[in-house]
Parts: sequence; structure tokens; C-alpha cells
Amino acid sequence: MKENKFNLIDEPWIPVVGKGKVGLRQIFADESISALGGNPVEKIAVFKLLLAIAQSAITPKDEDEWKSLGVKGLQERVSDYLDKWYDSFWLYGEKPFLQMPAIEKAAVKSFGTVEMHVATGNTTVVTQIQTEKTDYSDAEKALLVLKLMGFALGGKQTDNKVILTKGYMGKSASGKIGSSVGRKGFLHSFFLDSSVVSSVYLNLFSKDVFFQVKMFSEGIGLPPWEKMPSGEDDDVANNLKKTYMGRLIPLNRFVLLERNGLHYSEGIAHPSYDEGCVDPSVAIDFSNPKKNQIIWANPEKRPWRQLTSLLSFVDASGKSTFENLQLKNVFNRLRNMEHFVIWSGGVSVSMNSGEYQVKGTDDFIESEIQLSSDIFRDSASFFSKLSEKMNDLDDLASKKVYSAVNRYYGDLKMDGGDIASRASNLFWQLCEKEFQRIVNVCAIENTDQYNGEISKIDARIQHLVEQVYNQYCPNQSARQLEAWAKNFPKKFEKKRLS
Repeated sequence: MKENKFNLIDEPWIPVVGKGKVGLRQIFADESISALGGNPVEKIAVFKLLLAIAQSAITPKDEDEWKSLGVKGLQERVSDYLDKWYDSFWLYGEKPFLQMPAIEKAAVKSFGTVEMHVATGNTTVVTQIQTEKTDYSDAEKALLVLKLMGFALGGKQTDNKVILTKGYMGKSASGKIGSSVGRKGFLHSFFLDSSVVSSVYLNLFSKDVFFQVKMFSEGIGLPPWEKMPSGEDDDVANNLKKTYMGRLIPLNRFVLLERNGLHYSEGIAHPSYDEGCVDPSVAIDFSNPKKNQIIWANPEKRPWRQLTSLLSFVDASGKSTFENLQLKNVFNRLRNMEHFVIWSGGVSVSMNSGEYQVKGTDDFIESEIQLSSDIFRDSASFFSKLSEKMNDLDDLASKKVYSAVNRYYGDLKMDGGDIASRASNLFWQLCEKEFQRIVNVCAIENTDQYNGEISKIDARIQHLVEQVYNQYCPNQSARQLEAWAKNFPKKFEKKRLS
């Protein structure tokens, strides 16, 4: 009989801001823990686990029951739940957490092989973080196992010769991409409060939500630690494909930890976004019957630029058709909160010959946008102003910055397309520091005050346009000076509200 070791409830393994690492009991009990640590993928994986635990401990019947529960009520229910299921959270033992002892016939892979940011084989090492480690701590192993449940990269790293469900034909030579990653890397978004436990409470779904969500035909479901599947296609596995728990903890990989690596094979293959199934934290557009559209994690288009799409359910005009179920079902709970945050993050990935990797321009991305309850005074007006301002920035990036730089090099008989693209990207980077101000100003009701504040922002943005143009378009020689003066971006004139 294998010895039970390293219980995730009490052992420190979750990275958090300001406290190093904590266990599951502490993260639910300590309201001074303000935020999760680690990279964006680790934050999403851990937050989904916390949601799964909370949802298993107590799923309110409706909004009234959610309000009555409160953060304190959630903490009490979770504490009782963790005590009840304590023996299901051992990292090592007869029933290791989220692991499949039956997969021990699969080949052992090194930990670095399955880490998306680690360079192995003949991959070039660019930074120290890409160097493969051999001495993973138990805390790091626990976090790795959790990440692999939904964020595993597709490819030939999996030993798919081992099949646990007799007659199952769903495995090929290459493992499928994780259902929380998708083809290019999903962008996940959540509303967050001032502490991790209050953020979990804020994002807790009530039972009435599941009557509206077709992709969760079997409702909430059981978390895998309460009942693990015996294989890739048994009744438990198929139930996970149809439940909310299957999206929080999808078990895309069957793994079993060893001292210096892990047995590693493809696990449960969930329906894809093309089939209408996606994590609730991902924004999807179902309006095109031929192809569902997704908001992807894009390092060249930071998440703040996607805010109007993420909040499209507020749009009274109905022009934007993206839907983020997580944000939509939490939105009205924010009315009584003075301040809150939209957190968005993920990782972009690329595929080459069936192998998914984080390479080239791919990277982890995340951003936080602070909002206040002021937006609820007239949420439609707020959304309209914000959309208009984002359209203005789009016009400035394309019609002012890109076009001006491209014309400048055209007058010099040079191909300026690539340089103009870099100039446009720099403009967006510089605009990020203004975006929080834009969000705050769009919540102002008084027209004169709004016009005055937005004019100040416009002046600063015009300065950014000129700064970028001057950086990419030198005016040292006579020919350069002529082209520079001819194409210098004119001031952007915008009609104000009346």
C-alpha cells in the first residue's frame, strides 16, 4: 500500500501575492490573500480549481440564496467540504490527486517535456526560465499536474499507445491540445474582488444558470477527485464532457507522478469550440452558423483592447455578439461593489506539423482593468462612450500612425509597411497607460465634465501619435525633412457630446 504524502489542503503549494505559497485551507480562510501568483496559465488553472471546490461545497439555488450565503458562508461550507474529502487531496498515495495509477504503463516523460514554457530537445533556449529543471519540489509537481488537466499542449509528447477504455478509438499518435488552450490560445476573463476568496464567491454560479446553458446538459457534475474515471470513454468521462466540472477540471491528460518525471498520456477529449463547447471564461460568438468566433490571447493585441467585446452583453445596440458566460452571469452582482477588476489572461500558441508550442511571438499575456459601480448608473451609455473611444484609437493607429509612416517611406521610395506596423504596435503600447483613464472618464454622466476630461486625454494621445511618428520618421536630411513635413499626422478632430 502506497503511503499518503503531501496533502494539498494543508501543504503550501499555491503561489500567492505577498505570502509565498499557501494550501487550499488557507487560501479560502485568509481574506488578506489579495491575488494569485505565478504566470497567467497557473493563475487560471488554480482559480478554476478553487471554483470547482467552492461549487462542490455549495451551489446556491438562485441569486437570493447566493446573497444570503456571503463570503463567510462560503468559507464555512468549504471548510466542512475539505474536511470531508481530505483523503482525496493527497498528491501521493493509493488515490493520488487528479492522477491515474492505471496509466503507469505509459512512458515516463521529464517534467520539462510537458511544460509549455520550457525548451527541451533541440529547441533554442532564449531565457533562463526556459531551462529544463530536474529537481521539482512537491509543490511544483502539484501545480504542474493541475495545469496539465486543461492547459496541456498538443503533440507527440503523449504516450497514446496506452488505452484504458477497451475499444476506444479516440487517440492518435499526437495528443490533442488542452480544452482550456484551444487552437491559438484562449483568452480567459474573470471579474475579481479584493481577495481571492471573495473573488471565488463573486464568480460562483447558482443552479439557475445551468438551465440556460446548453453545453452543460448534465448540469454542474461531480469533481474528479470525488469520482475519477476508469478510462478515456467510460460513463464518468462522458459525464465530465457535459458538465461544468468538466470545464473547470477537464482531465485532458492522464498522468502519474514519479520521482523525476511522470507517466503521460492523453485523457478525456472534450468537444471543441467549433462544436459549441468552451470554458465559460472564454468569449465566443455563435452568430455565424458556419464558424464560431473566439477572442484569442494575442501578445500584439493586449486584453484591454478587447474590453468592448468582452462586455458586449451590455451593448444595447446588439452590434457586438461575443458572449462571455462568466462575465455575463457575474455582472449584475457588481452593482453594490464600489470597485472591481476585470482580469484577462492566457497564452498564445502556435502549431507546426501537429506540434503545439509557445514560440516566436507567442507569450503569456494578462491585464487588469479597474472599474467602479459608477458604470451602472447608465451602463449602456458607458459602453457606447467606451466603444466610440476604442474606435477612435483604432482610427488613429491605422489612419494616422500607420498611414503617415507608410507614406513617409513611400515618398523616400522605400517599402515602409513593416516599419509602419511596428509604429502602430508601439502606439498601442503607449496608449495602454491612458486606457484606465479612458474607462474612468466614460463613466462620467455630466456631459460638460465628460467632454472636458476626454479632451485632455485626446491631447495626450495626439502627443503619442506625434511621438511615435518622430521616432520612426527621421528628419535629418533635406529629403527626409520634406517627407516628414508632408506626412506629419494632423490633429485628430472629434465632435463632442452635446
